[in-house]
Amino acid sequence: MDLQVFGKNVDINDSIKDYAKKKIEKLTRYLSGINESKIEITEEKTKSPQDRFTVQITIRSRGNLMRAEEKAPSINLAIDDTVNALARQISRYKGKFENKRKSVVPEPTGAVEKATNEANTLPGIVRVKRFLVKSMSIQQATEQMELLSHDFFLFLNDDSGVLNLIYRRKDGNYGLIEPELDID
Repeated sequence: MDLQVFGKNVDINDSIKDYAKKKIEKLTRYLSGINESKIEITEEKTKSPQDRFTVQITIRSRGNLMRAEEKAPSINLAIDDTVNALARQISRYKGKFENKRKSVVPEPTGAVEKATNEANTLPGIVRVKRFLVKSMSIQQATEQMELLSHDFFLFLNDDSGVLNLIYRRKDGNYGLIEPELDID
């Protein structure tokens, strides 16, 4: 398993890496085939010590992406909470597919992240993210969006062969954006 540990505003030493690796390896009990894990640990200067450390873990297993993020007063607690959140996600994910008795697992198309702008600055592109877009059904795209906890998801529609965007509406339902090509 490929494990990458990144730190923002915090030094990542070997003991933190070992602790994180040990916790991630426990997830293989719930989901075999985890071949890539990325852990991002951030220390924030906050008034509340409860939210001092943020840990975001993204795992890839057989083409599926899952991500969780938690905050805690210490790095180890944040790692524990994030791994527990991933374990809940995995059990919900596996239950969903076992109950439906599907043998086909959707391929991921990657993670899409929102860019944030600092106050009093003109908006601009602050991050470019590239990801592999795979062909999938609308149902599979919806499930992948939920697994990633995103509000929108870009995918190649199986039926039309065109890029589509599915998004979560404020009323809890989903919307689908299908492009119309303007060919003159």
